[in-house]
Amino acid sequence: MPRPSPRIRRLAARRLLAAGGALGLICVSACDVPGGLIGADEPEPIRIAVTDWPGARANAAVVAYLLEEELGVPIEKVETEPAAAWAELGEGTTQVLLEDWGGLPELARLHVTQRGDVVGAGELGITGHVGWFIPGAFAEANPDALNWRNLNDYAEQLGGTVLQGDPRFATRDEAIIDELGLELTAVAAGSEDALVDEIYQAGAGGTPLLAYFWQPHWLATKVELAEVELPGYYPSITLRKYLNAEFAEEGGEVVDFLRAFSWSAEDQNAVAELIAGQGMTPRAAAERWVGENEDTVAAWLE
Repeated sequence: MPRPSPRIRRLAARRLLAAGGALGLICVSACDVPGGLIGADEPEPIRIAVTDWPGARANAAVVAYLLEEELGVPIEKVETEPAAAWAELGEGTTQVLLEDWGGLPELARLHVTQRGDVVGAGELGITGHVGWFIPGAFAEANPDALNWRNLNDYAEQLGGTVLQGDPRFATRDEAIIDELGLELTAVAAGSEDALVDEIYQAGAGGTPLLAYFWQPHWLATKVELAEVELPGYYPSITLRKYLNAEFAEEGGEVVDFLRAFSWSAEDQNAVAELIAGQGMTPRAAAERWVGENEDTVAAWLE
């Protein structure tokens, strides 16, 4: 097990002293009462909304590990969809959303601006981007394929398709194909895992493939991809964090930590690759990353 740095140990010691002092104060009034603190309710877990992509799982893994290990807070991860995440956050059935891509601005306005039941918790530290990608080796051999104006010349080699992942993904690919007059069809691989496998195989073999994909993603640590230049259809997005408004007011040092939590795409990819690429459990992946990045962690905890 990675040994915490002296800085983290000092923080833990201060919390322990504070907890001891608080317990002493409680005992003045409670320890003389029959039953005292026995039977006190266990604290409610903090529920983190986790959407179905590796980066979101990596965020939740590290945050959950640190809240449990450093602040002694029980955590529950709630698997959800992006639209449902906003409703759950507003209702308080979840308290934390660590990665929002800004794909549902109408729901953000509803909950943040109109109802006020959700508040922003700052930037995640990552710029997200969606686009069309081809394997790096194929791009190197055919550099003009990186300009959308030349894609029809390569349509046959590319199988006449833009490969997508889960058919439930909200994409603009059909509209882009139509507006740009491309001889392509958007085809779903069936799932993100299937899409990743297709891209990996093409990247490893240098074979032609045109795929809808996004950054950051742990696959970028395994294969080289090159982005096709599209005329502004998929802008870069500053990823943001959100909290249930009531929790944000009452969450104390936990909320301070969540607001401070911010890392790079490289950090997220490293944890996501351990989970999705190497099959580690989220907790084991988080523990390894925390042990290798103690200064970053200490800054969040302070």
